[in-house]
Amino acid sequence: MDDLEVLREWRNDPLTREASHNKNEVTREEHEQWLKATLSNPNRQLYVAEENGIPVGTVRADFSDGSYELSWTVTPKVRGRGIAKRMVAQLASQIKDTVRAEIKVGNTASARIAENCGMKFEYEKDGVMYYRRPSAGE
Repeated sequence: MDDLEVLREWRNDPLTREASHNKNEVTREEHEQWLKATLSNPNRQLYVAEENGIPVGTVRADFSDGSYELSWTVTPKVRGRGIAKRMVAQLASQIKDTVRAEIKVGNTASARIAENCGMKFEYEKDGVMYYRRPSAGE
């Protein structure tokens, strides 16, 4: 909960909202409710990446149907420095199950991050590109 405000700030960043399924700005109350639900959900893992002790990004893994869907964002102050690539790759490397991501068409930076983690483009539907990396046993 200590990261509530910084996570909300990143979530409400215009570029982050443009890349999200839900483009609406979230209120503090909505975000606090979401974070409480996230932290109590056993099928969701939320990580905050730090650089020199300062929060710089977040990556989330949602488990359902035998796979993990990853989503991520970084603070606008450090975009373009490879932080998202490193934090997503670190988490993906620890997951042996199938990993997937839903990325909006035009978000080439996130598409490259997914591919860097071994995910392959599978298909596009309604402006969303679907990426997947099979489990270690597939």
